[in-house]
Amino acid sequence: MILTAATFAQAMACFFVQGLGALGGYLQLALSLNTFELGLLLSAAQLVPLVGLVIAGELLDRLGERTVVACGTAMVGIALLAGSITSSYPWLLLALLVVGAGYSTAQPGGSKAVAGWFPANQRGLAMGIRQAGLPLGGAAAAACLPMISVHFGWQATLLFGGGVALLGAICFAALYRRPPELQSPAGPREATGNHTSRTEVLRSPEMRRIIAAGVVLITVQYGVLLLTALHLHHTVGLPLGQAAGFVVLAQAAGVVGRVALAALTDRAGADRFTTVRMCMVACAVAIFALVKLPVESPWAISGIVALLGFFGIGWYGPWVTYLSEVSPPGRQGFAIGSAMAFNQVAVVLAPPLLGLLSDRTDSYTTGWIVLLLGCVVGLSLTRTSPLVGRRSRTTTSSINTLPEHTPLAEQEPK
Repeated sequence: MILTAATFAQAMACFFVQGLGALGGYLQLALSLNTFELGLLLSAAQLVPLVGLVIAGELLDRLGERTVVACGTAMVGIALLAGSITSSYPWLLLALLVVGAGYSTAQPGGSKAVAGWFPANQRGLAMGIRQAGLPLGGAAAAACLPMISVHFGWQATLLFGGGVALLGAICFAALYRRPPELQSPAGPREATGNHTSRTEVLRSPEMRRIIAAGVVLITVQYGVLLLTALHLHHTVGLPLGQAAGFVVLAQAAGVVGRVALAALTDRAGADRFTTVRMCMVACAVAIFALVKLPVESPWAISGIVALLGFFGIGWYGPWVTYLSEVSPPGRQGFAIGSAMAFNQVAVVLAPPLLGLLSDRTDSYTTGWIVLLLGCVVGLSLTRTSPLVGRRSRTTTSSINTLPEHTPLAEQEPK
């Protein structure tokens, strides 16, 4: 029940935002936008979470998941409903900024909820299913928002997205309960006795690796959402509707990837972070194939796009599971929110910069090459691990106050 509630709330909260990529071509025509302005729309909903994710993490540690996620998802719905009455680009940007404030709660809140309810040997699969809510919502949005826009106008897509988000907020508030061991008369605040400071959390070597991998792969993910349909339409020559369909395929493959890759790391001896690095390798290969090989067959394009979606979106499952396992007790919300906030920097900057690069070079290939080089840099930055290939299989944190030179394999669980 808890997993269903968290997954559904995630899918409903991100529904409209994740569908903007497939809706992009229609918004360009309706509002006369260039690629840079379209990229700003993708970034607008992701701007407030730069700070909002950290605040949401703190609130989660203090107030609990139910209140924070339900209120945040409801804010998404209300902002979209309000934005549906406008017909101008600036007001649409403003509505999406407010959406971002509510959207900040869904990712860290759902991740913390699942991490608390499932043991380590099931956590990867559970977290993967829950994280599949984002591409699942995106795939559903990519499939129906363009059709709604064609028949009823782009304002109707905001109206529909707002109703979807409110439904998610209601369901989460009705179904979610805290883990039994955290329910107490004192309320939702977790008394863990942990004294790890916020600065020590952020300065941990393992946290730096997590952040580096997250920034690289989230850039690839949003690059896929922005560039896939535009590249296939303008460079390969596919009709806009067919090109948008490949965004649906990428999102659907991402749903499978988030579950399959995270479940894979539940197996004995599997290293969650090694799986994350494997995703960078696979993304680099898929991008190279898409832009450098003479691919024109829809079946060949489908295979490459599915591969790119599976790894370029599916990476989040093992990444966030690993993050939740190495986060210190009592600071789990802060650690998850902070790592996701660093991801937001890339989410905000990547779409408009990739769009601007495409406008200046008059080619979408340049953007893909930048993403490929980013994967190479990410592999270099994350090539060593303080955990020395050992992943945590308990809730014990490796981001703690012990000296950095102490081998984690020799540390006793708290």
